[in-house]
Amino acid sequence: MINITKLNGKLVTVNCDLILSMEESPDTTITMTTGDKLIARESITELVQRVIAFKSACLKKRDIGA
Repeated sequence: MINITKLNGKLVTVNCDLILSMEESPDTTITMTTGDKLIARESITELVQRVIAFKSACLKKRDIGA
């Protein structure tokens, strides 16, 4: 799960496994596998870093048996 800031400033937590694609023009449009679309203030680069950090944390927990 990652946090995304919508254009109105509200924070939304998204299941990053359901992200299908992201497009930047200039705001970032996130298309989910469900067909829903979200518009975020963050750049694609920032969101990708968040996904990597989340996935990495999940793998670390799995490896240590937490």
